[in-house]
Amino acid sequence: MLRGRVTLTQVAEAAGVSVGTASKALNGRGQLSPATRKRVRDAARALGFDQGTSESLTGGRSLIVGVLSTDSYGRFTIPILTGAEDTFGAGEIAMLLAESRGDPIRERHYVQTLRSRKVDGIIVTGRSSDARASLTSLIDVPTVYALSPSTDPNDISVVPDDAGGATRAVEHLVSTGRSSIAVVVGPSRHLASAHRVAGALAALEGSGARLAGGHALYGEWSERWGYEAAGRLLAAGPFDGVFCASDQIARGVLECLRDHSVSVPAQVGVVGMDNWTVIAEAARPSITSVDLNLRAVGRRAAELLVRTIMGDDVPGGIEYVDCSLVARQSA
Repeated sequence: MLRGRVTLTQVAEAAGVSVGTASKALNGRGQLSPATRKRVRDAARALGFDQGTSESLTGGRSLIVGVLSTDSYGRFTIPILTGAEDTFGAGEIAMLLAESRGDPIRERHYVQTLRSRKVDGIIVTGRSSDARASLTSLIDVPTVYALSPSTDPNDISVVPDDAGGATRAVEHLVSTGRSSIAVVVGPSRHLASAHRVAGALAALEGSGARLAGGHALYGEWSERWGYEAAGRLLAAGPFDGVFCASDQIARGVLECLRDHSVSVPAQVGVVGMDNWTVIAEAARPSITSVDLNLRAVGRRAAELLVRTIMGDDVPGGIEYVDCSLVARQSA
């Protein structure tokens, strides 16, 4: 038993679950397995957790959280919102969504709107992992940045580990016997490109495999660029693996290889990134891809936001969430 007041966070850590899951287990909510509920309750009992003084994630308070996004398509925001809802739970915390379309004037307007609605905190998210300007001067409530980190190191940011995900992709290609691996990415100005190239090169170093062509190929986040890049690779010389920094690029690569009668994965293995299922599962062959685990990003961002709202001292900086490989037919 721990001395002092035991928190819900400590119970969650002891049970190996998220804070939101711990809250649901202790309050009989959510669709959890009996084993998970038992593990959480056993952990609470062992730690001496007093549910009567802290019955829920919010200590019994009803909160309103604003979500400010620049993602007009919802490709990135929806899984982050789903993860946040996992943490917030039904009935405890309501979310208000505002989408600025990347327009600073519209964003400032929505910040004022959320403040007028007296939100208890705000999650700021976007459509890329590029750093964005801090809203500290405009916001006087706890704020956490998800996917798109703040440029202010004092702000709390939660992002996918892009470099680690790229490393995992190339390691998978190496493990399947590939020895000459190309790296095809988006624009060099994007942080995602830089991080994914760095992770790919780190995996190649000491692996026995070489970087096909001697350098990464930078272009667009598009199938058209993937097709063009694959054509360049075919003209330049032999290769047996391609790491594509997005699934859109990977689909273009696959189309080009198919048009040139190159068999995937028999002759060339291809791994994408983002695990955009509408593309990865529809491609032929289906694309092995790295999932950014955006739902986990949303869960963690929500956990840190609630802790801040409830008065916990949460240090600023960037927290990275591990990516995972989803194996399909292309590698």
